[in-house]
Amino acid sequence: MAIEAAKWTNALVELGFSITTVAGEGSVDHRLPGLAIGAESPPTAAELGSALDDADLVVVENLCSLPLNPAAADLVATTLAGRPAVLHHHDLPWQRPQFARHGPPPDDPHWSHITINELSRAQLADRGITATTVYNTFDTRRSVGNDAAARTAVRRTLGLTDQDRLVVQPTRALPRKNVAAGMAAATDLGATYWLVGAAEDGYGPELERLVEAAVGPVVLGWPDGIPVGIGAAYAAADVIALPSTWEGFGNPSVESAVHRRPLLIGPYPVATELAAFGFRWFGLDDLASLNTWLRAPDDGLLDHNWSVADTHFSDRHLPSRLASVLPAI
Repeated sequence: MAIEAAKWTNALVELGFSITTVAGEGSVDHRLPGLAIGAESPPTAAELGSALDDADLVVVENLCSLPLNPAAADLVATTLAGRPAVLHHHDLPWQRPQFARHGPPPDDPHWSHITINELSRAQLADRGITATTVYNTFDTRRSVGNDAAARTAVRRTLGLTDQDRLVVQPTRALPRKNVAAGMAAATDLGATYWLVGAAEDGYGPELERLVEAAVGPVVLGWPDGIPVGIGAAYAAADVIALPSTWEGFGNPSVESAVHRRPLLIGPYPVATELAAFGFRWFGLDDLASLNTWLRAPDDGLLDHNWSVADTHFSDRHLPSRLASVLPAI
């Protein structure tokens, strides 16, 4: 989410906006701890007003979408009533079992609602809120797919030869990320499994159990000697795995195309929406086809997927897409 927010910032600057960032933590212009997830209390109305009063347009990144800090979300909505604002929704309450009882985000005639997929846009429409889909975007000009030096260096650090297979799952460890399926697929492909993200939301014990039961080699996190950055994992990978049962978008779906790697993908609903753009992926139930491809890689598939990503998901198109959906100022 932070990465996409940074892309929006760059796009808004290109459109002529001066940007001031406000958040509960991190390197921002105004840090208001009460905006952070799990904050004990929200900022005061005076603190929030001081940070936002001079803004012509306020972009709210997911704060009013999921009820992770309801008091802060209510204060932000009240403060922005009658003012131009964009509510950028990465997730919605009913899409997470623990938040299913919560209602839709707040709304105001002066606001624009932006979703990252058509499924969420339609679900908001069913609840009386008009939204527009602006998909996540990617720098399609920067690919690690042909960086042989980086690939060799990372794989050597992992103890892999050129002949060894590596399946990389570039996600965190949560139930909906379906780590067990990713691990099992790597075993079936005769590959090492590398899960780059940490366990969250109490998933640690289950991850430990899966690792202990794993038949094939498993790598967790970022081993010493490998530069932190998703590019290193993509450079080293033979296959990218996204076996999730739910994603609001699932950035590896497009990142795999940008970095010229085959994708093994799970049946989450938005994957079907993204596949309709023309991507050629391998399903969890089609490991035989992926295995065949790995024995004789076809650059045509990689070229095709890169072209789909460049045509539909390049960040060079983001300024024009935002310009068409911003509220009147």
